[in-house]
Amino acid sequence: MSPKIRINRFLASAGIGSRRNCENLIREGRVQVNGETVSELASFIDTDSDLVNVDGKPVEQVAGKMILVINKPFGVLSTVKDERGRRTVIELAREMGYGKRLFPVGRLDMDTTGLLLLTNDGDLAYRLTHPRFKIEKRYFVTVRGLIEDRTVEAIETGVDLRDYVTIPCTVKVIGRSEDSSSLEIRLKEGKKRQIRRMFAESGHKVLELRRVALGDLEFSDLAPGDIRPLTEEEEFRLRELTGLL
Repeated sequence: MSPKIRINRFLASAGIGSRRNCENLIREGRVQVNGETVSELASFIDTDSDLVNVDGKPVEQVAGKMILVINKPFGVLSTVKDERGRRTVIELAREMGYGKRLFPVGRLDMDTTGLLLLTNDGDLAYRLTHPRFKIEKRYFVTVRGLIEDRTVEAIETGVDLRDYVTIPCTVKVIGRSEDSSSLEIRLKEGKKRQIRRMFAESGHKVLELRRVALGDLEFSDLAPGDIRPLTEEEEFRLRELTGLL
């Protein structure tokens, strides 16, 4: 890493959070360099000589990057901590002996299960979650009722959710009956409760939602609640997909 680096990238690479979250810390006046509060997102620091603090505490570079994958169980929060004391994916990671400063890459709802990455690599997290990098996420969805082809086509084209219109996606019907329908959906964005809202617009309540792949990585060896580091091959592919190689 070059001694001169943008402050937001430095904070992200130190495991403080995603690049976007680090930018919010700067906007909130919580970041100081050599005792002076930083207000410009484009500020550069010298990693060899400048002292960086967040909320008055010194920030140190993380010696080694870590990327974990977890098969998130139902009822666990995709966040670092919860003020109401509910169980989080970071607590699960710590219980398994992964003590480095980690944060989840994006989020899965409490009632959504499946694959989620935990890392201290802010650059990687930024590229995995920002829509312009178009990293595909694949989900298995079960909805109430018999879903019609025209509904599938409407969801694929884009759904007006009033606060935004979803970008085109791919939907494949796996099975359907009068009671329920099962589908595979591939997205290159992932806003809060997006899939549930997309189906709700057509009158179908989501009964089950599970993320099953990130890009072309499936991590099929993980049972619910399992967590492990990525293999060298998996990490290489992830960095290849995000343009970090």
